[in-house]
Amino acid sequence: MPLYKTETGAGPTVVILHGLFGSSRNWGGIAQAMAGEARMVSFDLPNHGASPWVESMTYPAMAAAVAEEIAALGAPVTVLGHSMGGKVAMCLALTRPDLVARLMVIDIAPVPYRHGYSSLISALLAAPVAGATRRSEIDAALAGSIPDPALRGFLLQNLERGEDGYRWRPNLAGLDRAMADILDFPVFAEGTRYQGPVRVLAGARSDYVRDNGRAAIARLFPRARIENVDGAGHWLHAERPDVVMSALRGLLAETESASS
Repeated sequence: MPLYKTETGAGPTVVILHGLFGSSRNWGGIAQAMAGEARMVSFDLPNHGASPWVESMTYPAMAAAVAEEIAALGAPVTVLGHSMGGKVAMCLALTRPDLVARLMVIDIAPVPYRHGYSSLISALLAAPVAGATRRSEIDAALAGSIPDPALRGFLLQNLERGEDGYRWRPNLAGLDRAMADILDFPVFAEGTRYQGPVRVLAGARSDYVRDNGRAAIARLFPRARIENVDGAGHWLHAERPDVVMSALRGLLAETESASS
């Protein structure tokens, strides 16, 4: 299953995997800023952006799709993943360490989560997008059910203009059906480890990387370094892009490749 990608820059290859409701375009600013130092390749994950719509969104399935793309790029590469994309990146490193030279994970842990997004998806599906002539109309319609303007702004990036109004680019119904898998994380055989360099950035105002998540990171990724980022919540790449790029530069400086 080919995934849509954007590519810019030259140098060591960095693969970027976005989070839930995101796409490669969310990382355009960082990709452009790093283009003079690395080859930045950003993918749309399944059911997001311009990539195919699929039924299975288990992490092994998504990691396998990304593995095919990385093999074509010329492995091993540095893999950076945020939130859901961070789980894909971790699963990839644990199942195909030969493809992953270094790993950077942003505000997520390799554990199941309990929060869901069904109400959010329902609000998006109910929004009058097809007949709208302006994004502001859809924004106003969503304000009652999604009061956070920053969250609405992020979600509205998923709108695509057509001849008869707007449509949502992600497969919202498919994401809703797959939510149990998206919130979960695979259980790996005892002793499974990724031995390459790992950097984990956790937002100080986020609760995604708690004690149980830190323990899971230490168990599966023995070389992981976890850094709390002040002044940031879950969307570190938008709130503190300077910290993300600084951490990525530091990780790229670690020359030792991952071993199986």
